[in-house]
Amino acid sequence: MRENDDWNDSKQIASGILRDRSVRRRWLGVFLLASLGMIAAGVWVLDAWLASGPLVFLLWWGACALLTFFTLLFAVYDALAVAKEEKAGAKGESGCCDRPEV
Repeated sequence: MRENDDWNDSKQIASGILRDRSVRRRWLGVFLLASLGMIAAGVWVLDAWLASGPLVFLLWWGACALLTFFTLLFAVYDALAVAKEEKAGAKGESGCCDRPEV
């Protein structure tokens, strides 16, 4: 039954990351830096190794493409989540008396 516990733990971690804006932005930054680091390493550092064979070349740039695509999807999710949060916040402000009248 440990497999089921691992799955539930993973779901809880994922929902915690996706619900909190600051955690979401931190992970987005990590993915962005990893994508840029992989691209820079492939262009400047590993260019001779990547030219050694087509399989190595395709695996490296395929991994870069997948990570970049995942980062892009995560950024779109973040933008939609922020829009939803702001919309919900704007609805809640209409009847609120926190701000003094000017």
